[in-house]
Amino acid sequence: MPRPTKCRKVCYFPQILEFHPSQGKKTDAPVILTVDEYEAIRLIDKEGLSQEQCCELMQIARTTVQRIYENARKKMASMLVDGLPLRIEGGDFRLCDGKAAYCRHDGCFKHQYRQKYNQTKGDLVMRVAVTYENGQIFQHFGHTEQFKVYDITDGVITSFEIVDTNGTGHGALTGILSALQVDALICGGIGGGAQAALAAAGIRLYGGVSGDADKAAEALAAGRLEFNPNIQCSHHGQHHAQGHACGEHGCGEHNHCHEHP
Repeated sequence: MPRPTKCRKVCYFPQILEFHPSQGKKTDAPVILTVDEYEAIRLIDKEGLSQEQCCELMQIARTTVQRIYENARKKMASMLVDGLPLRIEGGDFRLCDGKAAYCRHDGCFKHQYRQKYNQTKGDLVMRVAVTYENGQIFQHFGHTEQFKVYDITDGVITSFEIVDTNGTGHGALTGILSALQVDALICGGIGGGAQAALAAAGIRLYGGVSGDADKAAEALAAGRLEFNPNIQCSHHGQHHAQGHACGEHGCGEHNHCHEHP
């Protein structure tokens, strides 16, 4: 009986999930690169780490890293040589949330956030983050400089805190939320890659929301937040109409609120 596949630890979920050649055929089937294969390419080719360092960060055997890396390089070669589209999806992986138990990277910003904002969170607490600027919901997730984080118990906000992102790049914002043990995010516009990252981290998304941050958090706590489950951020500055009441769908049941075009 084969041994079960060990999940590979991934530090960053990719923010761009599809690549298309400018002269390719729309009917060409894409090359599928898994998220763990993407991570091996990122660590070895982009960050310049050795395979030994890569296997330590991904917490798998070196032979497994070698196999993943070789498969990824072959797929990248097929994409370049044959002019095929590339899509990143699937794989056996878990996103790093900065827990000291398995975060071995001394410079991991997620571990630093866990240490700095070490708030005890009970089993009955729902932790909600809002993209935040001057009391309002900041409308572009990828450029937010602050989150306002609320703890909600039995439909009541019991505490809140403003957390700076400290200029963290677009691809790392979901990691901050994961390190803060956030259960749900309220925001305005958000791209498909970030939506997929939130889903992989188990963070529920309430997008397409604008206005006062505190009122939005209170509305979510009461199960009456108006949001757009099909939000896309392909055109910055345009807001999406047709909101949906959180209470109409059963508040907190939207684990995968993104759609790919």
